[in-house]
Amino acid sequence: MDRSSRNALVEGKEWQRRQTVVFLSDFGLADGAVSAMHGVANKVSSSLLLDDLTHEIPQFNIWEASYRLMQAMTYWAAGTVFVCVVDPGVGSDRKSIVALTKSGHLVVTPDNGTLTHIAEHVGIVEIREISEVANRLEGSQKSYTFFGRDVYAFTGARLSCGAVEFEDIGPLQESLVKLKLQKGRKADDTTLIGAIDILDARYGSLWTNISGDFIEEMHLAYGQLLQVTITKDGRIVYGYPLRLCKSFTEVKQGEPLIYVNSLLNLGIALNKGNFSTTYGIGTGEGWIISLSVV
Repeated sequence: MDRSSRNALVEGKEWQRRQTVVFLSDFGLADGAVSAMHGVANKVSSSLLLDDLTHEIPQFNIWEASYRLMQAMTYWAAGTVFVCVVDPGVGSDRKSIVALTKSGHLVVTPDNGTLTHIAEHVGIVEIREISEVANRLEGSQKSYTFFGRDVYAFTGARLSCGAVEFEDIGPLQESLVKLKLQKGRKADDTTLIGAIDILDARYGSLWTNISGDFIEEMHLAYGQLLQVTITKDGRIVYGYPLRLCKSFTEVKQGEPLIYVNSLLNLGIALNKGNFSTTYGIGTGEGWIISLSVV
């Protein structure tokens, strides 16, 4: 781990405890699971600000949890605690951890890949394994399937209000479970290659990890056609030339296009349509996209 960064953030106390806990999960809002986590945190300290990043992560989708956490975390002030619970291995021998990021945030989560994008794009200074005997809701010792409530919400709230220090959560952990990432890059003078990181959830557009800066670097022109090829585990799922556009209205309704999204990466969309469902395109490990000059 980066010891100099650790000293500055932890020992030097240069990050400020915000008394804020932000929750992310795949629980949805149809039952009381999220409310129960809020209740545990509120019981630890009624002065905490409790907020939600999202609880609409597709069930068991660790990749999307990892990306959504990275997408929103750094807009919150340093010292904010995030509780990230997408945990298909709950009750197994997978570890529970707290990570201190280079941005000065704390993330309480299972060690199952949910910190992959944070590690890649933000950086992690130090990881502590949660000692689950000491850091869990009183009376929950016989429960093995709701760590979000019994361990993660409880621990996150105690970290946020100062009832426990990061150094006292448990032993240092030197390794981290990570998902496989495909970096966005220029394969050659005419081809870009990368991953489909995530969907624009409401509209079904594909958000890639290929930087929009390549438009200038490769002297591409708006209005130009680029061959788009999308594969899943080496199998071609989509392969057509699409137009590079500044706005959706530059193509007819229902037609596809390439554009620069709000993160300044290249995206693929249908004008007033859903590209993902129309063409059966997903995200995560194994999904690769290339764009080549026609």
